[in-house]
Amino acid sequence: MAAAQEPGEPEKEKPFKLLGFLDIENIPCARQSILYGSLGSVVTGLGHFLLTSRIRRSCDVGVGGFILVTLGCWFHCRYNYAKQRIQERIARKGIKNKILYESTHLDPEKNQSNSKSDN
Repeated sequence: MAAAQEPGEPEKEKPFKLLGFLDIENIPCARQSILYGSLGSVVTGLGHFLLTSRIRRSCDVGVGGFILVTLGCWFHCRYNYAKQRIQERIARKGIKNKILYESTHLDPEKNQSNSKSDN
């Protein structure tokens, strides 16, 4: 039996999993990569068909285009995502140090202002 749901509570949906294992809603860059890959597949397959009129080869080129565009978009997006996470970690550490050392004898800004006033 299903549990009774509260009136104001949103329904919990099952996450959409591509091929049964790839949860594209919760994995960063997965949705974008697959959408660009499918667009790349259509463009490369249709472009090859319009140039050569070979149906089977155009399907193969379309699949290859999907793989190449998906992987290219995936690696580019994940690289930028990792770079952003590193920048966020550095900023978080700097803010933490600023909060900890502000107005103490360990404050580096206090030492710089003292040395400038001595000159």
